Amino acid sequence: MPGIVAASTGTTTGTAHAAPVIPPRPGTFDPESPRFAIAVVPDTQYLFDEDRSDPEPLAATFRYLAEQRGVANVAFMTHLGDVTEHGTEDEIRLAGRTFEVLDGVMPYSVLAGNHDVPGSTDDQRGDTPYLREFGPSRFGGSDTFGGASPDGYNSFHVIRAGAREWLVLALDWRVSDAGLAWAQGVLDDHPALPAVVTTHDLAAAGGDGVAELSGHGRRLWDGLIRGNDQVFLALGGHYWPPGRTVLTNDAGHDVHVHITNYQDRYYGGAGMIRLYQFDLVRRTVDVETFAPWFLTREAGERPPLGAEVIELTGDTDRFSLPLDPAVRFAGFAPEPAPPSRPPTRVIGRDTVAYWRFDTLGLRGRVSEGAVVTDGSVAKDLTRNGNDLVVRRLHDSAADVLTRSLDHHAGAPAHASLRFDGGQSPNRGAILEAVADAPVNAEKFLGGYTIELFVKLPEPFVGNHAFMGILSWQGRAGDAGKTAGYSPLEPTCSINVSGERFLQYVLYPHVQDASPTSWSHALPVGRWFHVAVVNDGERTVMWVEGSPISRNPSQPAHGIATLGRPFTLGATGWDLGFGQGFYGFLGDVRISGRALEPAEFLTPFG
Repeated sequence: MPGIVAASTGTTTGTAHAAPVIPPRPGTFDPESPRFAIAVVPDTQYLFDEDRSDPEPLAATFRYLAEQRGVANVAFMTHLGDVTEHGTEDEIRLAGRTFEVLDGVMPYSVLAGNHDVPGSTDDQRGDTPYLREFGPSRFGGSDTFGGASPDGYNSFHVIRAGAREWLVLALDWRVSDAGLAWAQGVLDDHPALPAVVTTHDLAAAGGDGVAELSGHGRRLWDGLIRGNDQVFLALGGHYWPPGRTVLTNDAGHDVHVHITNYQDRYYGGAGMIRLYQFDLVRRTVDVETFAPWFLTREAGERPPLGAEVIELTGDTDRFSLPLDPAVRFAGFAPEPAPPSRPPTRVIGRDTVAYWRFDTLGLRGRVSEGAVVTDGSVAKDLTRNGNDLVVRRLHDSAADVLTRSLDHHAGAPAHASLRFDGGQSPNRGAILEAVADAPVNAEKFLGGYTIELFVKLPEPFVGNHAFMGILSWQGRAGDAGKTAGYSPLEPTCSINVSGERFLQYVLYPHVQDASPTSWSHALPVGRWFHVAVVNDGERTVMWVEGSPISRNPSQPAHGIATLGRPFTLGATGWDLGFGQGFYGFLGDVRISGRALEPAEFLTPFG
């Protein structure tokens, strides 16, 4: 191919050469991290177009991915077809050499587009330059490669990322009936793996960015995708502009369908990539689109048009998708729920008191919504005598305290109490310790840890500002404390502000002070483990195993208890109660020393 101009140098060469393969410095990919990325490269055909070829943009992209393998935790790269413009030996060979920068560094898949093979044929077309270069023989040494269809044009990879395995199907631009049967067999052989389907011709979009299945895309949808709940994401190129839509499969679940193609952009798309960044902690996939060839250059070295497309931020190029694996994949790969743990597993020699609500001293097992009557007893399972007795406030109705099977996934007991307290009218229910309970007068001079599981309802209805979750009854003024908000408030309490901030208020046994911890705003509809840890000198509040920022530096030695009842479900004021708690409360444990996060009721760290 004489006369090829290497755009990166401006020189003319007699033979087309891929950009030099610079040995990358690969980072360490972590397959167990809940955060990882899948890179998608669409139609690169204008970069491999006879004597107009310039592989450097794609080579720059591949170098970038190789370098980012461990930094961005890139698990896999998939090309969506139309690698070349004409599918000639020279074009395919040049493309194959460009891909070499990834070989042995990052697993990837490639599929044929209509420009890579005779466009009027399906996957039964037989031998082609594309098949010789990008067929099964290229991927045989890859750890992720699972196999190919007998014709060689369809393949699959199994990748491990986010502490689980994922299936990627790379399907020819025209899959035959035999190809569809093969793909179904792959899904049948991997029934518990969430799957991404990649192909060249899937969907098209108008200027509004709303994608609609193409004719071939409809065939794939009806013949493969809609009936296999495993497929949650389907990606195609071929058409422009890019677009996306969400379809509903036969199981009633969402399947995200996306078009990714930038060949109409400056420099044939310049090897632009799309990163699907999975964050399984946030249960979100963040998608971004950019051109490493421009990104990695100094600002002054970028051509003006390149600077305009260094990153795309339209609604079809930069967006987020919800993905909660526990919900979306439950139909084919249900996550086993942690079993409940007996009290003996969570009671140690330093445990002062432990209450849970899967029995609550009632007859029979938990029944969702069953009323917890006054006089019911929550036994202190340490047998230290810190039993709690239920009573309602202000002639409240029976349904202000009910039982629930809802619980934090890491809670020892698979049950909770549902409180329906409120300000208007003042209502609620409490569980207060019996008069002779040792916890009522315990000073905790050697330190302590108070743990509980809490969830605020969704929707969060009404005004519940500064409702109490727990407290020791007794006025701070009666303990000789004058430095706090009011001598009428209790000596220790955990509350929720109007902004849903957790507040831990303490009057220490020794100091005349009121060191107070404040958390961030607690989201509704989600369970949280809360721990207040005091090492005898200072108090730190933890939420979901994470220390909050607003912990006081003031000394905090012990708790100024007065022998009055420890209480769940409200915070006292002047020896009385206003509103009760509004939300769910799970296991509560008090320990007589500062625990490490790994020792919490649900271990962290």
